[in-house]
Amino acid sequence: MIGYYAHHHGSGHVTRATSIAHCLAEPLTVLSSRQRPAHSDIEWIVLPLDMDDTAVDSLDPTAGGIAHWAPTGVRGLTDRMAVIAEWVARERPTLFVVDVSIEVALFVRLLGVDVVVMAMPGDRTDEPHELAYRAATKIIAPWSQSFYDPEWLHPYAAKTSYVGAISRFDGRPRESTSTDPTVVVLGGAGGTALSTSDVTDAASANPEYQWVPAGIDDQSWVDDVWPTLCSATVVVTHAGQNAIADCACARVPTIVIPQERPHGEQSATAKALETAGAAVLADGWPDPGTWTSVLTRARALDSAAWNNLRQPGAAARAAGILSTVVDDRSAR
Repeated sequence: MIGYYAHHHGSGHVTRATSIAHCLAEPLTVLSSRQRPAHSDIEWIVLPLDMDDTAVDSLDPTAGGIAHWAPTGVRGLTDRMAVIAEWVARERPTLFVVDVSIEVALFVRLLGVDVVVMAMPGDRTDEPHELAYRAATKIIAPWSQSFYDPEWLHPYAAKTSYVGAISRFDGRPRESTSTDPTVVVLGGAGGTALSTSDVTDAASANPEYQWVPAGIDDQSWVDDVWPTLCSATVVVTHAGQNAIADCACARVPTIVIPQERPHGEQSATAKALETAGAAVLADGWPDPGTWTSVLTRARALDSAAWNNLRQPGAAARAAGILSTVVDDRSAR
């Protein structure tokens, strides 16, 4: 049995968990504060949120600097860890994947279970991250080493595997594309600083393109964005890992506008994309009159640059690493 903790912020961690689970022969249970996706039949444990009304009176949220969120006096956090501990005691998993939480990684490891940590881009040199990486049996980086090779992962090189960008659309045939020049603007469940008015202003100044928002707000939300991606002449997106993996899978010209995230996660990803020649980096939403030059630059990109992300087969490679760890532990 494998446990898999998927963080509840946005939908990306859950999406990655289900992509890997579908490539596994071993039984897997996801533990998350997000609900199981409607299309999935994976075993699922819904965790209490680690924040509630008592959080306003919480003390020492970093536990003296060794954690990111471990306050005292927060009932939701206590209940959350209790559910995880009860599941571990009942199921006796061989392995537990954490994507991502420093606190859960350390907690499960202290319960006596091997932990695999999913790495994230950005500056992860703080003490809590280093503790989790030191405690991990394996670290999986969901990108290729040639695409992004942060120095802070080098001390853990012997136990780090770079599997490539994991996309939920891996292996799915391309849908028929639109004949009209189309700009698709991707939002996401993790939040975005973009608004539909930004898209409307850009469309008014650049009417030679059809502008399609997808996931910017509730009205533009698309459950299956694959056909929309395939119809794009250019995609404008944030730099979340799943969005970038999906663009790599569709191999579409892409403009990346990184959003503010802890540890500079999206900025690091966006800079790596620019260096690889896979996307055009914009530090913010361009002025309406400058879109022509930005779109022209994006359309001139070589789609072969997406090969740097090593996207095809990434979920299967991650699943293979988990299976190997399970086999090694079972043979002990």
